[in-house]
Amino acid sequence: MNTAEKSRQLEQRRQRVRKRVIGTTERPRLNVFRSRSHIYAQVINDLNGSTLVAASSLDKDLRKTLKSTGSMEAAKAVGKLLADRARAANLLTVVFDRGGRLYHGRIKALAEASREGGLQF
Repeated sequence: MNTAEKSRQLEQRRQRVRKRVIGTTERPRLNVFRSRSHIYAQVINDLNGSTLVAASSLDKDLRKTLKSTGSMEAAKAVGKLLADRARAANLLTVVFDRGGRLYHGRIKALAEASREGGLQF
């Protein structure tokens, strides 16, 4: 299986998940994107297509404290930062969108850290 085939399969999984997961004003969607060296998370209201809160391993305050931006510790730190920002914006419940990836590893670490930070999903 080559790289193009893997990318196509990931996109199909992402579309299947997005068909079922819709963010509303009351329960916006927590979207997670994982690259090889970073992790990004954002809370999105799909009804008007706006990003309400975002955090990533590229944030300056996180990069100073992290040893590696593509690690489990980075995912946990991004999850906690996102939960803090969401609570400050008065967002407590979200719908989790894993972006076609398995609920395992860095995706799971980010989700559990944001739950510990106060988000409910």
